[in-house]
Amino acid sequence: MSREKVYFKTFGCRTNQFDTQVMMSRLEDFELCASELEADVVVVNSCTVTNGADATVRGYINALKRKNPEARVVLAGCGAHSKGEELLRQRKVHGVMGHSEKERINEILQRPEGFYEIGDLKHIDQTVVSEFVGKSRAFIKIQEGCDFRCSYCIIPFVRGDARSHDEEQILEQVRRLAANGFGEFILTGTNVGSYGRERGSSMARLLKRLSMIRGVRRIRIGSMEPIQIDAEFKELLNEPWMAKHLHIALQHTSDRMLELMNRRNRYPEDRALFEELAEAGYALGTDFIVGHPGEGEAEWRQAIERVEALPLTHLHAFTYSPREGTASTALKEPTPRGDIAKARHRELTEIVRHKNLAFRHRHDRDLTVLVEQEHEGSYLGYDQYYNRVRIKSDEDLSGSWVLLNEVTVGERENHAFFAF
Repeated sequence: MSREKVYFKTFGCRTNQFDTQVMMSRLEDFELCASELEADVVVVNSCTVTNGADATVRGYINALKRKNPEARVVLAGCGAHSKGEELLRQRKVHGVMGHSEKERINEILQRPEGFYEIGDLKHIDQTVVSEFVGKSRAFIKIQEGCDFRCSYCIIPFVRGDARSHDEEQILEQVRRLAANGFGEFILTGTNVGSYGRERGSSMARLLKRLSMIRGVRRIRIGSMEPIQIDAEFKELLNEPWMAKHLHIALQHTSDRMLELMNRRNRYPEDRALFEELAEAGYALGTDFIVGHPGEGEAEWRQAIERVEALPLTHLHAFTYSPREGTASTALKEPTPRGDIAKARHRELTEIVRHKNLAFRHRHDRDLTVLVEQEHEGSYLGYDQYYNRVRIKSDEDLSGSWVLLNEVTVGERENHAFFAF
């Protein structure tokens, strides 16, 4: 009897990408397939961070129903907690499974009848992943959940409070992956910088231990909060295995907006931190929310002036999306119209694009690139500053580490030719 085929569709963050690998590693009685069209079961690992993310997931499910109407659709991820009941009631999905249930996926997918297995928000994975299907870099989830209560954010309500994974388990996972040829590791989680607080450890201590594992060449870190970049962490900035890119979530540069967002950072300290890190040779990215209630013209103009002054190189900008149950939806502050928010988003994005271009002109030599994939006759990868490089070569570079003495700086990415 042939085994049923399962296809995974992953939306959202690196944490979701890790969770998908956990689910893949737990499938014993099913066969993974590379196309949703041939799948008997499609597991949708969903994101719910914005209304747009919800709409994208719903749109995918609707399109899937037309393309492969016989497939059983199972909703997992953050959207399972926020939209699962509704989609199950509407018969858009066959079943719903929460974060804590993903290690039971082999058993759950065998159920012929519909199901709602939402579980709880206190679970910590015990699975040690030894392979990352289709990846050259490995994502390592080191913690789950968040204790912060930013006024706009629904994530703590769908991921739970902050809790750290066992340090020895994390180390064992990296050892196995390094032994299987992985050299770059991305530490991820809901609020990754909070790692170890309840275990008497810290991000810096974990990094030191990870760096001593044979085969570890580069470590990247997911989004951290400004207050989490402490003195112990700064002592590691010059280590050769540290990727020279940090993503530090500011969310805004107007102190009034930061207060309305119930943020723990303020611009004067943020600027001092960014200048210190830039002086140490780091590319710096951030998250920024545009159009939050209370963002008037005065707040926006101040925010843009401050963005101009920051040594930013990368940006993940969102247009504010009201999420039911969050404090921001109850604010009596005026909210910018959609067209105004979109124009502000474009203005902000263009400023940081120019900053990134200038940074790449200053850092166009001695770039270490891990090649991730072949695409249209070129090889694509990211350098130590998390800038994309498109490489032409007569050799197969897939999965290789390449040292580029010099690159040609393009508008959106760098270009190079490599010969052994």
